[in-house]
Amino acid sequence: MRVLRRAILIGFAMCGVTRINAQEERRYLDAARGAAKWIRSTQRITVAGTIWPADPLKPTERTTSLYSGSAGVVLFLLELHAASGEAVYLADARAGADELLARIPKDLSHDGAGLYTGVAGTGFVLLETYRATQDGKYRAGVEQIVRLLEEHARPAGGGIEWGPVTDIISGSAGTGLFLLRAAKEQDLPRARTLATAAGKRLLQLSEDKDAGKDWAMSPTYARRMPNFSHGTAGVAFFLATLYRETREREFLDAAIAGARYLQSIADTSYSGCTIYHHEPDGRDLFYLGWCHGPAGTARLFYQLTQATGDPEWMRWVGRSAQSLVSSGIPEKRTPGFWNNAGQCCGNAGVAQFFVDLHRATGRREYLGFAKRVAADILKRATEIDPIASSANPGKQSNGARGLKWIQAEHRVRPELLIAQTGYMQGAAGIGMVLLHLDGLGQDRPPAIVFPDSPFR
Repeated sequence: MRVLRRAILIGFAMCGVTRINAQEERRYLDAARGAAKWIRSTQRITVAGTIWPADPLKPTERTTSLYSGSAGVVLFLLELHAASGEAVYLADARAGADELLARIPKDLSHDGAGLYTGVAGTGFVLLETYRATQDGKYRAGVEQIVRLLEEHARPAGGGIEWGPVTDIISGSAGTGLFLLRAAKEQDLPRARTLATAAGKRLLQLSEDKDAGKDWAMSPTYARRMPNFSHGTAGVAFFLATLYRETREREFLDAAIAGARYLQSIADTSYSGCTIYHHEPDGRDLFYLGWCHGPAGTARLFYQLTQATGDPEWMRWVGRSAQSLVSSGIPEKRTPGFWNNAGQCCGNAGVAQFFVDLHRATGRREYLGFAKRVAADILKRATEIDPIASSANPGKQSNGARGLKWIQAEHRVRPELLIAQTGYMQGAAGIGMVLLHLDGLGQDRPPAIVFPDSPFR
């Protein structure tokens, strides 16, 4: 929407460098290749394909989840192939997708339905692999997962659910986003019907507040975490997305009510917008990343801009960005922005937000801040020699060094430092944002856009 380029984003400080030169482009792409080299050095060949352990020091502990497992690695390799044109990355991505195909379960008792933790995430990766390869077996895998979700959806109130969780990570909101993407890209009307029914159930699960509506992660979880990954921001984002696909007004009304509630509890100091991590005992803790911070919650405000055309919502995107810039990160680490470079909690998620904002608005200061955060990402990398450490040295495409990031996934366990391969807490997600930065200099749009991103 051209109106977005004209929207006034208040209170934003200029951040310095405003363009990417050829040397910087090479640096971002080379760093992404370095991340791929380390990830590829950890691979394990299976009967069906390839898997990458989340923690290579624990090679027998394997997961396929989008959050930390092989699914996220496949997406990174697809993006790297699109950026570089190197066939080896597509071949590896296909091998990983083949393993995902072989692991599609018969029920949801183990993996669940969720986008980042369950079969919906697998479905999204297979959908993207089909787009990249046009191989019908991946399309068939997506259809198999939609059928699985259809078979295991249980009637609840006036809609359906796959369990009590409502959120983006493992609940109905994230699962519904996958279904909407599958419906649109593979012409699967029943997927949209399922997503709509999930939205009806989420409408019933809202709690009325003075200023709007709130959603708990689940009825049995005492904490209320209002931001994107586990709370109202994520559920309202799904409902706003559902409105854009169905034009059913009740979904938009509920999404706006969720956003109004978030506005009512936000800290708007210095023309910003940050929302506490949780209540009742976490109102003084403010995360900054995708999961519980402005980089994630602003996605709701941007989606409402798209859904309504009302520039007020874009101003709240600007407030969210202002909070991040004025916080002093990435040089300053805060209680809600610790030793973490990843997409979920750290640098990569913040950098991705500003890359997306720059694409959406053309504002050069957003690119400047994205580059500043990316510079800190590169400083935090650990160089390794994949040839020396790899169990599969023959898979390396050249002799350059690999890169990994040793970090603390958990704020409350800063001493637990691990280098992970996956998307939300590892090198795959970090490599993805570096590729998106590289793409800005080449006028190359992202190949992979997640279902929970409004930036397309």
